[in-house]
Amino acid sequence: MLAALLYGREDLRLEKVVDPTPEPGEVVIAVGAATTCGTDLKVWRRGGHAKMLTLPTLFGHEGAGEIVAVGAGVTDWRVGDRVVANNSAPCMKCFFCQRREYSLCPNIIWNNGTFAEYLKIPGAIVQQNLLRIPDGLPLPLASMTEPLACVLHGVARSQIKPQDRVVVLGDGAIGLMFVAVLADTTEVLLWGGNDHRLEVGGKLGAVRTFNYHQISDIPAVVKELTQGRGADVVIEATGVPGVWETAIACGRAGATVNLFGGCPRDTTITVNTERLHYSELTLKGVFHNTPEYVRAALALIAGGRIPFELLISEERSLGDLEQVFCDMKERKVIKVAIVPQAEQRK
Repeated sequence: MLAALLYGREDLRLEKVVDPTPEPGEVVIAVGAATTCGTDLKVWRRGGHAKMLTLPTLFGHEGAGEIVAVGAGVTDWRVGDRVVANNSAPCMKCFFCQRREYSLCPNIIWNNGTFAEYLKIPGAIVQQNLLRIPDGLPLPLASMTEPLACVLHGVARSQIKPQDRVVVLGDGAIGLMFVAVLADTTEVLLWGGNDHRLEVGGKLGAVRTFNYHQISDIPAVVKELTQGRGADVVIEATGVPGVWETAIACGRAGATVNLFGGCPRDTTITVNTERLHYSELTLKGVFHNTPEYVRAALALIAGGRIPFELLISEERSLGDLEQVFCDMKERKVIKVAIVPQAEQRK
Protein backbone atom coordinates (compact mmCIF):
# COMPACT_ATOMS: atom_id res chain seq x y z
CA MET A 1 0.00 0.00 0.00
CA LEU A 2 0.97 3.65 -0.29
CA ALA A 3 1.63 5.36 3.03
CA ALA A 4 3.18 8.55 4.41
CA LEU A 5 6.18 8.10 6.72
CA LEU A 6 7.77 10.85 8.78
CA TYR A 7 11.57 10.67 8.94
CA GLY A 8 12.42 13.98 10.57
CA ARG A 9 11.82 17.71 10.55
CA GLU A 10 9.66 18.47 7.49
CA ASP A 11 10.84 15.17 6.02
CA LEU A 12 7.67 13.39 4.93
CA ARG A 13 7.90 10.61 2.34
CA LEU A 14 5.30 8.60 0.45
CA GLU A 15 6.42 4.99 0.22
CA LYS A 16 5.11 1.60 -0.75
CA VAL A 17 4.89 -0.57 2.37
CA VAL A 18 3.46 -4.00 3.08
CA ASP A 19 -0.30 -4.11 3.50
CA PRO A 20 -1.18 -4.64 7.17
CA THR A 21 -2.76 -7.90 8.32
CA PRO A 22 -4.63 -8.19 11.61
CA GLU A 23 -3.29 -10.16 14.54
CA PRO A 24 -5.77 -11.72 17.00
CA GLY A 25 -8.02 -9.02 18.40
CA GLU A 26 -7.15 -6.50 15.68
CA VAL A 27 -8.92 -5.15 12.61
CA VAL A 28 -7.70 -3.44 9.44
CA ILE A 29 -9.60 -0.61 7.82
CA ALA A 30 -9.44 0.94 4.38
CA VAL A 31 -8.96 4.60 5.22
CA GLY A 32 -11.74 6.57 3.57
CA ALA A 33 -10.75 9.95 5.00
CA ALA A 34 -7.91 11.16 7.20
CA THR A 35 -8.09 14.73 8.43
CA THR A 36 -5.00 16.81 9.08
CA CYS A 37 -4.45 18.25 12.52
CA GLY A 38 -2.49 21.02 14.19
CA THR A 39 -0.65 18.35 16.15
CA ASP A 40 0.40 16.71 12.86
CA LEU A 41 1.66 20.09 11.66
CA LYS A 42 3.70 20.62 14.84
CA VAL A 43 5.14 17.10 14.64
CA TRP A 44 6.04 17.61 10.96
CA ARG A 45 7.70 20.96 11.69
CA ARG A 46 9.50 19.79 14.86
CA GLY A 47 10.39 16.35 13.59
CA GLY A 48 8.92 14.42 16.51
CA HIS A 49 6.56 14.25 19.46
CA ALA A 50 7.32 13.84 23.14
CA LYS A 51 4.88 10.97 23.67
CA MET A 52 3.07 9.64 20.64
CA LEU A 53 5.64 8.41 18.11
CA THR A 54 9.22 7.38 17.39
CA LEU A 55 10.82 8.15 14.04
CA PRO A 56 10.69 6.96 11.35
CA THR A 57 6.99 6.25 11.63
CA LEU A 58 3.73 5.95 9.79
CA PHE A 59 2.08 9.33 10.07
CA GLY A 60 -1.38 10.76 10.80
CA HIS A 61 -3.78 10.02 13.64
CA GLU A 62 -7.28 11.15 12.60
CA GLY A 63 -9.04 8.73 10.31
CA ALA A 64 -12.24 6.91 9.44
CA GLY A 65 -13.05 4.15 7.00
CA GLU A 66 -14.39 0.66 6.43
CA ILE A 67 -13.23 -2.60 7.96
CA VAL A 68 -11.60 -4.87 5.36
CA ALA A 69 -10.09 -7.58 7.59
CA VAL A 70 -10.84 -8.95 11.06
CA GLY A 71 -8.40 -10.82 13.31
CA ALA A 72 -9.11 -13.98 15.24
CA GLY A 73 -11.26 -13.51 18.32
CA VAL A 74 -12.97 -10.32 17.11
CA THR A 75 -16.71 -10.92 17.38
CA ASP A 76 -18.29 -7.45 17.53
CA TRP A 77 -17.08 -6.22 14.14
CA ARG A 78 -17.57 -7.35 10.55
CA VAL A 79 -15.98 -6.61 7.21
CA GLY A 80 -17.85 -3.68 5.73
CA ASP A 81 -18.55 -1.86 9.00
CA ARG A 82 -17.91 1.89 8.79
CA VAL A 83 -15.81 2.88 11.79
CA VAL A 84 -13.71 5.59 13.35
CA ALA A 85 -10.85 4.65 15.65
CA ASN A 86 -9.32 6.88 18.29
CA ASN A 87 -5.54 7.01 18.07
CA SER A 88 -5.05 5.58 21.54
CA ALA A 89 -6.38 3.42 24.35
CA PRO A 90 -5.45 3.44 28.06
CA CYS A 91 -4.41 0.24 29.79
CA MET A 92 -7.33 0.29 32.28
CA LYS A 93 -5.13 -1.34 34.93
CA CYS A 94 -2.64 1.23 36.25
CA PHE A 95 -2.93 3.66 39.17
CA PHE A 96 -4.26 6.45 36.92
CA CYS A 97 -6.77 4.29 35.08
CA GLN A 98 -8.12 3.01 38.37
CA ARG A 99 -8.76 6.65 39.26
CA ARG A 100 -10.40 7.22 35.84
CA GLU A 101 -7.58 9.60 34.87
CA TYR A 102 -7.17 7.83 31.57
CA SER A 103 -5.26 10.57 29.74
CA LEU A 104 -2.47 10.21 32.32
CA CYS A 105 -2.07 6.47 31.79
CA PRO A 106 1.67 5.74 31.37
CA ASN A 107 0.87 2.64 29.33
CA ILE A 108 -1.33 4.22 26.66
CA ILE A 109 -1.29 2.35 23.35
CA TRP A 110 -0.74 4.85 20.52
CA ASN A 111 -1.57 4.27 16.89
CA ASN A 112 -0.39 6.34 13.93
CA GLY A 113 -0.70 5.83 10.21
CA THR A 114 -3.99 7.28 8.97
CA PHE A 115 -2.23 8.90 5.97
CA ALA A 116 -2.19 5.55 4.20
CA GLU A 117 -4.49 3.36 2.18
CA TYR A 118 -4.95 0.93 5.08
CA LEU A 119 -4.63 1.18 8.85
CA LYS A 120 -4.29 -1.61 11.40
CA ILE A 121 -6.15 -1.00 14.67
CA PRO A 122 -4.50 -2.55 17.78
CA GLY A 123 -6.60 -4.83 19.96
CA ALA A 124 -6.79 -2.42 22.91
CA ILE A 125 -8.24 0.28 20.67
CA VAL A 126 -10.64 -2.21 19.08
CA GLN A 127 -11.92 -3.03 22.56
CA GLN A 128 -12.17 0.52 23.90
CA ASN A 129 -12.11 3.18 21.22
CA LEU A 130 -13.37 1.76 17.93
CA LEU A 131 -16.80 3.23 17.15
CA ARG A 132 -19.41 2.56 14.50
CA ILE A 133 -20.12 5.58 12.30
CA PRO A 134 -23.83 6.42 12.08
CA ASP A 135 -25.44 6.00 8.66
CA GLY A 136 -25.28 9.14 6.59
CA LEU A 137 -22.39 10.75 8.46
CA PRO A 138 -19.61 11.60 5.96
CA LEU A 139 -16.24 10.04 6.72
CA PRO A 140 -14.35 13.38 6.80
CA LEU A 141 -16.63 14.59 9.60
CA ALA A 142 -16.33 11.31 11.50
CA SER A 143 -12.56 11.57 11.18
CA MET A 144 -12.61 14.64 13.43
CA THR A 145 -13.80 12.58 16.42
CA GLU A 146 -10.34 12.41 18.03
CA PRO A 147 -9.56 16.15 18.18
CA LEU A 148 -13.10 16.98 19.28
CA ALA A 149 -12.77 14.39 22.06
CA CYS A 150 -9.65 16.23 23.23
CA VAL A 151 -11.58 19.51 23.21
CA LEU A 152 -14.46 18.01 25.21
CA HIS A 153 -11.92 16.74 27.74
CA GLY A 154 -10.43 20.24 27.84
CA VAL A 155 -13.83 21.85 28.39
CA ALA A 156 -14.59 19.48 31.25
CA ARG A 157 -11.28 20.34 32.91
CA SER A 158 -11.78 24.11 32.58
CA GLN A 159 -14.36 24.62 35.34
CA ILE A 160 -16.54 26.74 33.06
CA LYS A 161 -19.82 28.06 34.50
CA PRO A 162 -22.84 29.37 32.59
CA GLN A 163 -22.45 33.01 31.62
CA ASP A 164 -18.66 32.94 32.06
CA ARG A 165 -16.61 35.05 29.69
CA VAL A 166 -14.11 32.78 28.01
CA VAL A 167 -11.08 33.91 26.03
CA VAL A 168 -9.75 31.47 23.42
CA LEU A 169 -6.25 32.21 22.16
CA GLY A 170 -5.66 30.48 18.84
CA ASP A 171 -7.72 30.22 15.65
CA GLY A 172 -6.54 26.79 14.54
CA ALA A 173 -8.92 23.85 14.35
CA ILE A 174 -8.66 23.17 18.09
CA GLY A 175 -9.34 26.77 19.07
CA LEU A 176 -12.29 26.88 16.67
CA MET A 177 -13.65 23.63 18.13
CA PHE A 178 -13.48 25.16 21.61
CA VAL A 179 -15.50 28.10 20.30
CA ALA A 180 -18.09 25.82 18.72
CA VAL A 181 -18.57 23.72 21.86
CA LEU A 182 -18.70 26.65 24.29
CA ALA A 183 -20.70 29.22 22.33
CA ASP A 184 -24.13 27.93 23.41
CA THR A 185 -23.55 28.52 27.10
CA THR A 186 -20.81 31.14 27.42
CA GLU A 187 -19.58 34.36 25.85
CA VAL A 188 -16.49 33.48 23.84
CA LEU A 189 -13.87 36.01 22.72
CA LEU A 190 -11.59 34.55 20.05
CA TRP A 191 -8.07 35.77 19.26
CA GLY A 192 -6.09 34.67 16.23
CA GLY A 193 -3.95 35.83 13.39
CA ASN A 194 -5.94 34.89 10.29
CA ASP A 195 -9.00 36.86 9.18
CA HIS A 196 -10.62 33.91 7.38
CA ARG A 197 -10.28 31.67 10.41
CA LEU A 198 -11.64 34.41 12.64
CA GLU A 199 -14.63 34.69 10.30
CA VAL A 200 -15.20 30.95 10.73
CA GLY A 201 -14.94 31.48 14.50
CA GLY A 202 -17.73 34.03 14.27
CA LYS A 203 -19.91 31.57 12.37
CA LEU A 204 -19.25 28.99 15.10
CA GLY A 205 -20.47 31.39 17.79
CA ALA A 206 -17.66 33.67 18.99
CA VAL A 207 -19.27 36.94 20.09
CA ARG A 208 -16.15 38.94 19.23
CA THR A 209 -13.04 38.09 17.23
CA PHE A 210 -9.69 39.87 17.26
CA ASN A 211 -6.63 39.72 15.03
CA TYR A 212 -3.59 39.87 17.29
CA HIS A 213 -1.53 41.40 14.47
CA GLN A 214 -3.56 44.57 14.96
CA ILE A 215 -3.46 44.66 18.79
CA SER A 216 -0.24 44.93 20.77
CA ASP A 217 -1.60 44.34 24.31
CA ILE A 218 -4.08 41.46 24.38
CA PRO A 219 -4.51 41.34 28.21
CA ALA A 220 -5.32 45.07 28.28
CA VAL A 221 -8.08 44.65 25.69
CA VAL A 222 -9.48 41.65 27.56
CA LYS A 223 -9.67 43.72 30.73
CA GLU A 224 -11.40 46.57 28.87
CA LEU A 225 -14.05 44.12 27.72
CA THR A 226 -14.57 42.64 31.20
CA GLN A 227 -14.98 45.74 33.39
CA GLY A 228 -11.30 45.69 34.24
CA ARG A 229 -11.33 42.19 35.74
CA GLY A 230 -10.07 39.86 33.03
CA ALA A 231 -11.61 36.66 31.65
CA ASP A 232 -13.23 34.03 33.86
CA VAL A 233 -11.61 31.25 31.84
CA VAL A 234 -8.76 31.42 29.33
CA ILE A 235 -7.99 28.62 26.89
CA GLU A 236 -4.59 28.62 25.20
CA ALA A 237 -4.69 26.68 21.92
CA THR A 238 -1.46 27.52 20.11
CA GLY A 239 1.37 25.64 21.84
CA VAL A 240 3.57 28.76 21.87
CA PRO A 241 5.28 29.48 25.23
CA GLY A 242 4.82 33.24 24.91
CA VAL A 243 1.10 32.75 24.35
CA TRP A 244 0.95 30.64 27.53
CA GLU A 245 2.22 33.71 29.38
CA THR A 246 -0.33 35.91 27.61
CA ALA A 247 -3.09 33.50 28.58
CA ILE A 248 -2.17 33.76 32.26
CA ALA A 249 -2.14 37.57 32.02
CA CYS A 250 -5.66 37.57 30.53
CA GLY A 251 -7.31 35.88 33.51
CA ARG A 252 -9.13 37.65 36.32
CA ALA A 253 -8.53 36.93 39.98
CA GLY A 254 -9.80 33.40 40.54
CA ALA A 255 -9.59 32.53 36.85
CA THR A 256 -8.90 29.12 35.39
CA VAL A 257 -6.26 29.12 32.65
CA ASN A 258 -6.29 26.01 30.47
CA LEU A 259 -2.83 25.61 28.91
CA PHE A 260 -4.07 23.24 26.23
CA GLY A 261 -1.62 23.75 23.36
CA GLY A 262 1.44 21.52 23.65
CA CYS A 263 4.73 23.43 23.52
CA PRO A 264 8.04 22.09 22.22
CA ARG A 265 9.94 19.75 24.51
CA ASP A 266 11.91 21.38 27.37
CA THR A 267 10.49 24.89 26.88
CA THR A 268 9.69 27.02 29.93
CA ILE A 269 7.57 30.05 30.79
CA THR A 270 7.77 32.77 33.45
CA VAL A 271 4.93 33.18 35.95
CA ASN A 272 4.48 36.05 38.39
CA THR A 273 4.28 34.16 41.68
CA GLU A 274 2.68 37.06 43.54
CA ARG A 275 -0.22 37.20 41.11
CA LEU A 276 -0.50 33.42 40.97
CA HIS A 277 -0.78 33.25 44.75
CA TYR A 278 -2.79 36.32 45.70
CA SER A 279 -5.13 36.16 42.72
CA GLU A 280 -5.76 32.45 43.35
CA LEU A 281 -5.21 31.50 39.72
CA THR A 282 -5.73 27.92 38.62
CA LEU A 283 -3.34 26.86 35.86
CA LYS A 284 -4.16 23.58 34.17
CA GLY A 285 -2.19 21.59 31.68
CA VAL A 286 -4.71 19.44 29.80
CA PHE A 287 -3.70 16.58 27.50
CA HIS A 288 -5.46 14.22 25.09
CA ASN A 289 -8.82 12.54 25.72
CA THR A 290 -10.59 9.62 27.37
CA PRO A 291 -12.95 6.91 26.05
CA GLU A 292 -15.93 8.81 27.48
CA TYR A 293 -15.17 11.89 25.41
CA VAL A 294 -14.42 9.89 22.26
CA ARG A 295 -18.00 8.64 22.34
CA ALA A 296 -19.38 12.05 23.22
CA ALA A 297 -17.46 13.63 20.35
CA LEU A 298 -18.81 11.27 17.70
CA ALA A 299 -22.33 11.78 19.04
CA LEU A 300 -21.92 15.56 18.90
CA ILE A 301 -20.65 15.47 15.31
CA ALA A 302 -23.42 13.08 14.24
CA GLY A 303 -26.06 15.28 15.86
CA GLY A 304 -25.43 17.91 13.20
CA ARG A 305 -26.16 20.85 15.49
CA ILE A 306 -22.68 22.35 15.05
CA PRO A 307 -21.41 22.93 11.48
CA PHE A 308 -18.05 21.23 11.91
CA GLU A 309 -17.79 21.04 8.13
CA LEU A 310 -16.67 24.68 8.27
CA LEU A 311 -13.31 23.40 9.55
CA ILE A 312 -12.58 21.28 6.47
CA SER A 313 -11.09 23.55 3.84
CA GLU A 314 -10.88 20.92 1.09
CA GLU A 315 -10.33 17.27 0.18
CA ARG A 316 -7.02 16.16 -1.39
CA SER A 317 -5.36 12.93 -2.41
CA LEU A 318 -2.53 11.26 -0.50
CA GLY A 319 -0.08 12.37 -3.17
CA ASP A 320 -0.81 15.97 -2.27
CA LEU A 321 0.02 15.51 1.43
CA GLU A 322 3.35 17.34 1.49
CA GLN A 323 1.81 20.35 -0.26
CA VAL A 324 -1.07 20.24 2.21
CA PHE A 325 1.35 20.60 5.11
CA CYS A 326 3.05 23.49 3.36
CA ASP A 327 -0.36 25.11 2.96
CA MET A 328 -1.09 24.51 6.67
CA LYS A 329 2.26 26.05 7.58
CA GLU A 330 1.32 29.14 5.59
CA ARG A 331 -2.16 29.10 7.20
CA LYS A 332 -3.93 28.77 3.86
CA VAL A 333 -6.16 25.95 5.13
CA ILE A 334 -7.66 24.87 8.47
CA LYS A 335 -8.11 21.11 8.13
CA VAL A 336 -7.81 19.07 4.96
CA ALA A 337 -9.47 15.70 4.41
CA ILE A 338 -6.97 13.36 2.77
CA VAL A 339 -8.65 10.60 0.72
CA PRO A 340 -6.03 7.81 0.45
CA GLN A 341 -8.16 5.46 -1.63
CA ALA A 342 -8.24 8.10 -4.38
CA GLU A 343 -4.71 6.98 -5.29
CA GLN A 344 -6.06 3.60 -6.38
CA ARG A 345 -8.48 5.30 -8.77
CA LYS A 346 -5.82 7.27 -10.62
